[in-house]
Amino acid sequence: MYPAIPVWLRVRGLQSLWPLLAVLLAPRLWAVFNTQVCTWQVVLNRFSNLGRDVNDRFFEQEPLDTVGKVFRTLVDSPIDPKEVRSTKSRESEGYTGMLLGSGNFTHLSLQKYLGFPYYLKINYSCNEEQSQNLVRRGHLVGLKPMVLVTFYAPVNFYRWKIEELQIQMEAAPFRSRGSCDATEVCVMNWYTPMPIKNGSVVMSVEISSNGLGPFIPNARFHMNINGFLKKDEENNIRFTVGEELVELMPRYFLNAPSRPVWHTENHSPVFILGGIPDEKAILMTDTNFKDFSLVELSIDSCWVGSFYCPQVDFSATIYDAISTESTLFIRQNQLVYYFSGTYNTLYEKRKPSENWVRVLANECIKRLCPVYFNSNGSDYILALTSGKHEGYIHLGTITDGQVSFKMLPNEESVCEMIKGAATSDGFVAGGGDCGGQRTFKCSIMWAEYLASDNELVLLVENKKPNNKLLYEVIEYDLIKDMDFMMIIGTEAFTTTPMVPKGMFFNTYNNLLFIWGNFLIQSYMSENFIYLANFPKELTIKYLINSFRGDVAIVTENEEIWYHIEGTYKVYQLFPSSAWNTEFTLQMMQKSTLYASNETMVTLFYDSGKLYQLVYLMDERQQRLVKRPIPVEKLLISYQLKHHYLDETNGNRRVSFTNLCPFTVIRLGEMPDPHIYTRQERYRARPPLVMESSGFHSESSLAVYQGLVYYLLWLHAKYDKPYADPVHDPTWRWWKNKKHDKDYFFYLASNRQSAGGVHIDMDSYEKVYSSKSSNTLPERIFLDKGTQFHFSIILTSSGNSFRMGLSISQQLGEGRAAGAARGAALIPAPAPSLRTGSSFDLYSRVMVSVVLADPDCVEAEVKERVIVNRNTVLFQVRLRQGGRGAVVVLLVFASAGSGSGHRFPTSSHYGVTIRERSFCYEQGISGKQLLRTALMVKVIGSSGHCFQNTLLGPLMQGNLMVPVFIGCPPGKRLAFDITNTLHYNRKENKHYFDCLKVDPERPCFLFRDLFYPFFLIQDLVTGESGSFEGSYVLKVIGGGPTMDTVRDYSEEEIYRYNSPLDKTRSLIWTTKRIKHMDGPFFVMSHKTLGNSGIEWLCLENSPCYDTVPQGIYTPEFYFRVLVSNRNVDNSTYCDHQLTFLLHLHGLPLSAKRALFIVMVSSGFFVGLVVLYILICLVWPYVVRAWASLRWKINNIIASESYYTYASSSRAFSISSQTSSGPPSKGPSKVDTRDTEDEEEDKAK
Repeated sequence: MYPAIPVWLRVRGLQSLWPLLAVLLAPRLWAVFNTQVCTWQVVLNRFSNLGRDVNDRFFEQEPLDTVGKVFRTLVDSPIDPKEVRSTKSRESEGYTGMLLGSGNFTHLSLQKYLGFPYYLKINYSCNEEQSQNLVRRGHLVGLKPMVLVTFYAPVNFYRWKIEELQIQMEAAPFRSRGSCDATEVCVMNWYTPMPIKNGSVVMSVEISSNGLGPFIPNARFHMNINGFLKKDEENNIRFTVGEELVELMPRYFLNAPSRPVWHTENHSPVFILGGIPDEKAILMTDTNFKDFSLVELSIDSCWVGSFYCPQVDFSATIYDAISTESTLFIRQNQLVYYFSGTYNTLYEKRKPSENWVRVLANECIKRLCPVYFNSNGSDYILALTSGKHEGYIHLGTITDGQVSFKMLPNEESVCEMIKGAATSDGFVAGGGDCGGQRTFKCSIMWAEYLASDNELVLLVENKKPNNKLLYEVIEYDLIKDMDFMMIIGTEAFTTTPMVPKGMFFNTYNNLLFIWGNFLIQSYMSENFIYLANFPKELTIKYLINSFRGDVAIVTENEEIWYHIEGTYKVYQLFPSSAWNTEFTLQMMQKSTLYASNETMVTLFYDSGKLYQLVYLMDERQQRLVKRPIPVEKLLISYQLKHHYLDETNGNRRVSFTNLCPFTVIRLGEMPDPHIYTRQERYRARPPLVMESSGFHSESSLAVYQGLVYYLLWLHAKYDKPYADPVHDPTWRWWKNKKHDKDYFFYLASNRQSAGGVHIDMDSYEKVYSSKSSNTLPERIFLDKGTQFHFSIILTSSGNSFRMGLSISQQLGEGRAAGAARGAALIPAPAPSLRTGSSFDLYSRVMVSVVLADPDCVEAEVKERVIVNRNTVLFQVRLRQGGRGAVVVLLVFASAGSGSGHRFPTSSHYGVTIRERSFCYEQGISGKQLLRTALMVKVIGSSGHCFQNTLLGPLMQGNLMVPVFIGCPPGKRLAFDITNTLHYNRKENKHYFDCLKVDPERPCFLFRDLFYPFFLIQDLVTGESGSFEGSYVLKVIGGGPTMDTVRDYSEEEIYRYNSPLDKTRSLIWTTKRIKHMDGPFFVMSHKTLGNSGIEWLCLENSPCYDTVPQGIYTPEFYFRVLVSNRNVDNSTYCDHQLTFLLHLHGLPLSAKRALFIVMVSSGFFVGLVVLYILICLVWPYVVRAWASLRWKINNIIASESYYTYASSSRAFSISSQTSSGPPSKGPSKVDTRDTEDEEEDKAK
């Protein structure tokens, strides 16, 4: 039992706990004011510069053999370099190699691991504290940076596969070089490999924390390959386009006008910026102006004016500068130059430019216009002419660094077309009849190229005889050539004369901007809307679009304005009282991004955020800096103007009006993002080191390099026609080592791993799932009939409800709002909450869903009411189906009461956006997609609704996501060899493989029916299912051996595959399939499973009468094409699969078979006759042989006897001579010999 305490102490204790309770109940406030401002820092290091304080430039693209020696020491580990297949074996398996940074990669031996040229060195800094102290502290508490590298898809999809690829890596700690007094570490950083993938020169690196240590916001950096650098004879890095200027002179930037950065969106690795007064120099950056270089260009700067192209003033200034994926374009005076960089990862055989190349030498170019989006595998650029070719446009096409220009229109100029149309209508273009004199003068001021539609949008200036000007916007169709349509003519929006300067067209939401001393916008080039609150006294110099719903405007006097697409108001950011307040606060904090004397160089968007490149001059130094513009903070200050005096109980106070129609907005029921973003992701962790401190060495980082390299190589190798039994690129890597996983772990736990590193096989894998963060994805890919669904939850205050408005009145208001937007309207039925009596109460919160292409996409809305929550929930579903309108305005009630009482209620509305299944043709995966956009707006929230976060305020109420319609990337058709073998064995009751078994390409017997099966593999989600659509199968090549396989001509393909052919050339047929696409069979999974393919090889086919190789049965290799183009209506994907099919047991022709039978029979009969003859003659032969042998033996014996006798006689004579006189009588031996000879003669 606890002792009692005085009451006053308990009261004091309760009173003292209230502030603590208030602090605990306000974690957001606590986090905002007690969180350090920390940022990630990333630089590039070469392998030789590991541990050094250097920043290398990203220009080398060749793979390095710096890891082979290290991998040869890993003898008892999951990695065995001997298992890495060579180039020859890869070609025999039908793999396509991955050219990781080298055009000659296919000629290298892959029997050793390779590495990338660079590493990423990572650390962080917080406020003014030293970075090295922070890094050591973070390492001790377990902080590890997580690096996500994103490879942007290439432009030329004819050469490279279009894919959205990412690899996530964990950084490894590494001690820096040099002397150190500490025992363990003085200076350290984290390192990861910087991978390179062929076909991609633009890469982004996102750094995040593993959740341990201090709070560090995620940071995104651009690591692009700079193909305009080289090494000279002294091994120094220099620019190929000119000489780098070290000193930034004040006259280059001070008080110079700003200029836009023009480049191909998401495909330009290098940005260039001209406009430096009287200098042929440009700013060049490969990190989106995180760092940059000032380069003086090596151009001749020679210009001579002419009669048809006069030049009033000469200047060395680079007026226009545009960068594409591989080529830079500049305009100096009226001359145009280009320079193609060194990009081995994009094109193998083409040599880069050695000098600036002048193009359009006989033309007078007055302006270069950018084309922000590529199409048909190429980048584009527009050049506007003056002088003798006024009214023509030169369309530049850039493909793999090759530049070509075409003058449009093909026949008469645009001005002549307008003049002809005006004359046919009986009036002079630009004015009336001035005394019968019909004069005409026009000039093209700006051009926008819509590559996906093959259209040009032109801003044309017409000059009247009385020197008055008329401006027209014209659409010119490149396919129809002579067809053009006037969009806007003499419409009057204001009494002030309108002087346009340029245009901008957003291909995502089909929004056209025309700007000058005004700003107008239009959806689908119809119903132009004049933004009246933009001052008429100002003139817009250039306009920048984030392609995420934001627009930044720069005027001639360097003012900055902001606009949200789809709204009718522009906001002044600079100069403004809000900017002055922000500037003063930053100067008080001694920020290095602000100075008392500054000049804006350019304004641009980077990853959806607005940035300035500013030249600063102060007492400390002169410098160029990239700084963000706090758009949200500046917009919040506009709300401070809406205030009033509130008097309560005699106390007067200032209150501010909350213009936001809701208090909280949330997104829910969001699907897994990777399903719609189509991003393939791999995960790689560094190998575990045996050192107790956990620091890596150069050898372990080299192993990390080789593992990441081989992981990406496996990704590329996986694109093969024969499907693996397991749908995973890493399956082949570890399939023979998985059963030894525990053994390798045992070695690592006892610090016995080879090379001092342990490779965890589970650390190198492909990630097939991702968690939704309840935010809209960066992009959405929709195939035919697919849909996208999510929910919007809006929580509003009690005064957001109103009573007594009927449904018809709401629909009328909705139509009015839609008419103001210049778009049709689909109002949803307004729900009501009924509690036994007849009353309705409706919410003032309204949401609009804007569809840029309603012919291709439609929205469906569903409602669900949740009681006792002051929340409105919208479910959005993006889908394909029936025709609709551009704007869908949803007006829903969230509470109801007839007496005016408030009932907190939550309404759940589901909106489905579907693709319509008829607006796009079939295409290859990821190629030629239709760009469109989905925009969701809460009415009245633009510029009024913000959410406070640790990173500052974020704008709410306006959502935009790009939508791509077509065949999404990451889907492919593969030959299901496993199911094919199983089904063929089942139906044919047997299976006979070739004598020489190839596990990668099994054989099929000619006389058996062939039942092929195919798979649709989703490389993003890992799903793999049988292809059940319709397709056409053709034999497009073949040969008796692999070396003799050739492609057939179109005529041969028809004769060998069409049942309509009458030349008896068919290779195969099927009996039960009757449906045909032209001359060929249309097959499917079900129909072919019942009938199968019967091999014929008729007398005029190439496989007829195949000569066998050796003693084996005849074999033949068929190159088979499977395509669903124009025969499958279930998808937008044009699946095309080409694979080799090996057949054996082919029959011989009748003549060759008869010849072989006759020869074989004759040979057999000859053998039989020979056998009979041998059997009959054999006894006589034996006797003759015996007699012959007996005679031979006798002869040999006789010769031996005479030889013996002669030798004995000679011996006897010599004996008698030596002993005495010889005997006169014959000896006995001689007598016997004579008798034997006589007997032999008698016989």
